Formats: sequence, structure tokens, C-alpha cells
Amino acid sequence: MSSSTQVEKPGSGSTLGVEANGINVIDESERHGRPFDLFWPWAASNISILGMSWGAYVLSFGISLWQGVVAGLVGAIGSFLLVGLAAIAGKRGSAPTLTLSRAPYGVRGNVVPGIVSYLLLVGWEIALVAIATFASDTVFTRLGWGGGNATKVVAFLCVVAVIVGAGILGFAAIMKLQKWLTIATIVATVVFMALTLDHIDLGAAADAAPGGGTAWIGAMLLVFTGFGIGWTNCAADYSRYLPRSASSTGIATWTTVGAALPVCVLIVYGLLLCASDPQLTDKMFTDPVGALTTLVPDWFLVPFFLVAVAGLVSGAVLDIYSSGLSLLAIGLRVPRWVAAGLDGVLMILGSIYVIWFAADFLGPFQGFLITLGVPLAAWCGIFLADLLLRKRDYDAEALFDAGGRYGSVNGAALALLVVGSLLGWGLVTNTYAAWLSWQGYLLGPFGLGGKEGDWAFANVGVAVALAVGFLGYLLLCAGRVRRQEDR
Repeated sequence: MSSSTQVEKPGSGSTLGVEANGINVIDESERHGRPFDLFWPWAASNISILGMSWGAYVLSFGISLWQGVVAGLVGAIGSFLLVGLAAIAGKRGSAPTLTLSRAPYGVRGNVVPGIVSYLLLVGWEIALVAIATFASDTVFTRLGWGGGNATKVVAFLCVVAVIVGAGILGFAAIMKLQKWLTIATIVATVVFMALTLDHIDLGAAADAAPGGGTAWIGAMLLVFTGFGIGWTNCAADYSRYLPRSASSTGIATWTTVGAALPVCVLIVYGLLLCASDPQLTDKMFTDPVGALTTLVPDWFLVPFFLVAVAGLVSGAVLDIYSSGLSLLAIGLRVPRWVAAGLDGVLMILGSIYVIWFAADFLGPFQGFLITLGVPLAAWCGIFLADLLLRKRDYDAEALFDAGGRYGSVNGAALALLVVGSLLGWGLVTNTYAAWLSWQGYLLGPFGLGGKEGDWAFANVGVAVALAVGFLGYLLLCAGRVRRQEDR
């Protein structure tokens, strides 16, 4: 594929204009801003008050409050550090993440991870729209303002309009929107914490006996796999507009801080609430929004509703933008805004099914995330290893030419993706859907207690897939990268 058939006309457009750039390399005249600007979109996408529910999930491993705090902090910061490192590729190549992924996989070989990325992003869009719609129904019912289908329809239409509209407008609109969403959400979250401080009982919270090392590692890996890994395939989509002179350290730092800081605060506060009240912990597993509404007075329910939905919408906005770019990277030859619109249609149809027709949503969706999270982790390891090996910036023309220095297909990278996925699926369990029960087939042979053992729900397979991709690529493809850069 030549660049002439893949590159859209340059021009990012104004805040209210439609971004014309697609998967093309951003022109020098359009690169602007500072690494600190990355703080806003990443913070907005991760300030979701529902992050507090992770306090319940961490404590379910049978560990103490302080073990949970350390597990949450290490898991969140470690996973988002991967996003920060991957974001450096954006300024070195000035193209979207899944376009730069053509360097390690080959121009045509990159279709495989591109499909995985696309499916995962669209899945997240559907989930976030559905959760936002369900949250609206919960809050309106509590206020006595109705609830039911009428409320769901109105909430659904409002949420979809914002997400699809921002996705079509593109980069400039998203950066503006995310900045204001971040500020508003921070204020509302601080108020929520102030109103619920009296629910924290440090004495009761500290009473839980500490768990073993296996339980702590499991809790840490749960957080690690539940947050940053799922954002790595979007990491360069925003840093690509920064000038090549921008600090790589600054890019990695502000991406990591923007994404990890709100998550760390929310998880720690959620741990304090849940450790203080075991009944709240139980409710978090079935209805996190409903559980949190019981902690605040009625007058704060509307602000609570707005902050909860704003956090979900912020994440979906980044997802729909990046899923459109992934679709283009796979090979769809349409303008970027058309790809975002197509994603919006799939998101709407999927959300309608989940909200009004599906008998069970959360279980199958969790199974879906775990299943696709394993190959995404292997992809991330390969992508970061390739970035580490490259001493020069990406060759813009070669990213769109199967006959160029990056080649058509890198069989070694694809083999590592397959091996990492097979090992990873063998070391995760999936009880959420019967058709995924085959996973976890290596937990017994590897001496990890089988599908009912201590490691069964630790998501060890995600970490293994990441390591296989990273170390395997360093071992097998270092020479390939050197030859490419010598051409």
C-alpha cells in the first residue's frame, strides 16, 4: 500500500471543525503544544468515580487494607507507565499508535493486532455507554424522577451524541472537551469525598488480617491488567501532535501522571470505604453506582450523576477516536471522520442490545476484556521492545509502503503474538461465559493450583504475554531493526 492511497489531506482543523488528519504523518506545521498538555485527556479519561469500586475487587483477594493500598498503587502506576512509554512513539513518528505498529509487524502483518485493537476499543465504547445509561436510571429512580425506559432513552441519546460528536470532530475538540471535563470531575469528586468521609472507620478498616504473597500479587495484577494495558494501543494518538523537539521524559511523565493519579486516588479512597463497610463491598460487585449513591444526601445525587457519567463519557471519547484510527490502520480507505462515524453506528447498535435485550452484560463483557487483553499485552511488549531498539525516528514513507524498510510481514513478531497469547490464555481463568471456560489450561501443569487455585483469578497470563512479547522481540528482532535503520 502506498502512502498516496492511505494518507488523508493534512489539516487538524479548529476546535469546532472536523479534523482532516487520519493515519497520515502529521505535518511539521501542525505540531504544537507541550508534554504537559497530555495530562488533560488522560486524566479526564480515568477520573471515573466508579474507579472506587476497584477497592472492593482488590479486597476480595483476602488482603489487608495496607496491602490493598500498595497493590493498587503499584498496579495502577506500573500499568500506566507502559502507556507513557508508548506515547513517546507518537512524537518520534507523528502518526497514530496502530500506524506506528507497522514498524515491528510489517505494513500488512499489522492487520492482525489492528483487528484486536479495534474490537477491544469498540467493546469498551459499548460498555461505557451502557454503564452510563444504567447509572442514569439508578440515580433518577432514587430521586423519584421516573426511571425506566424513558429515562434510559434520553440518557442514551445524550451520551451517544457527545461521544460520537467529539469522535467525528477529532483531536482539537477532544483536547478542549477533556480539559474541562477533568476540572469539573475533580471538583465533584472532591465534594463526594468530603460528603462521605464520615463513612470511613480507620479502626475497622485496619482490622483485616494480611493475606499471603500470592493474594497480594493477584490483587496487584488485577489492577495492572484492568487499567493501563487497555490504553496502550491509544498511547501515541495524542502525543503525535507534539513537536519532535518535545521532551520524551516529559511525554512519558505527563501521560503516566495524568492517567495514574486519578486512578490511584480513587482506588485508595474506595479501599478505605470498602474496608470500613463489608456490606458496601458486597454491593459494589452487583451495582457500583447504586452502592455509591447510598453514601450521599439526595441533594448531591444530580452532581454525583453528572460526575459519574462525565467520567464514563471521557473514556468513551478517547476510545471512539482511537478505534476510528485503528480501522484506518487496518486498511479501510475512508476519511477519519467517516471511520469515527462507522464506529459510532456499531457502538449504538451494540449498546442498544446490551441495554434493552441482553440478559447479562457485565459477565460476558469481563470475559471479552480478559480474552482480548492477553493478545493486547503481547502486542504492547513487542511495540515497546521495537521502540527501545530504534535509535532513529520512524520512516514516514515506509509506514505506508509494504516494499519499504519495514517490509510487508514480520513473521517473528506475529509468532511472538501467537505464542504470547496461547501462554497467556492458559494462565487466566474465565468463568464469566461458558464458551470461554477453556482458558486456564496451563494453571495446573505450571503448578499454580489449577482453575480453582490461589492464582486462578490473578490474570498472570496478561503479565506473561507482555513479557513474552517484550523479551522475545529483543532476542529475535534486534538484528532486523538494525538492518532497517542501516538502509
